[in-house]
Amino acid sequence: MTALVTGCSLGLLVCTRCRATVRAIGAESSRCPRCGSPLHARRPRSLATTAALLITAALLYIPANLLPVMHTHTFFSDQDDTIMSGVISLAHQGSWPIALLVFFASIVVPLLKLVALGEILLAVSRKSLRYAQQRSRLFRLVEFVGRWSMLDVFAVSILVALVQVQSLAVVEVRPGALAFAAVVVLTMLAAQSFDERLLWDAKTGD
Repeated sequence: MTALVTGCSLGLLVCTRCRATVRAIGAESSRCPRCGSPLHARRPRSLATTAALLITAALLYIPANLLPVMHTHTFFSDQDDTIMSGVISLAHQGSWPIALLVFFASIVVPLLKLVALGEILLAVSRKSLRYAQQRSRLFRLVEFVGRWSMLDVFAVSILVALVQVQSLAVVEVRPGALAFAAVVVLTMLAAQSFDERLLWDAKTGD
């Protein structure tokens, strides 16, 4: 089997900050001539850092969906709502578009990002040779979606605002919302800390 030609085999390094391609000269600790960032053949401790962030995010995903994200106080009652109960409440009130937006942005998308990053990390740890290109595309999709991850938090804010306006209630934030925001931030950091080139190491024999 013919070995693949890679930038590393040609003595080239890519700056992980500005994406400049630089010819490696001497030690790996040289700096990018464009932005001054340290250059590395592979980002140090990338796999361990990404795994730690992803595991923490996955653990927080459970309380983010089980704990109430808001407490609603009206003249007649007090009620705690999770993300799902808020979605159901919006659906019952006829706000299907908003209910679907909150459901996908706050439940489906974070879960898919966790699963996708987990599958990629598992493939790298096992040095899987299969589907490297597909996993690379999947990671880039997760990374792209990560740029808009704060929309997940915004969707929960919409949920809180709508409930407050439609029921003339006072709404207070509960721990579930904080856990959810932590999941969003941690998945963003996990994607940023992962070195995509690790996907190709097993295939190229690096």
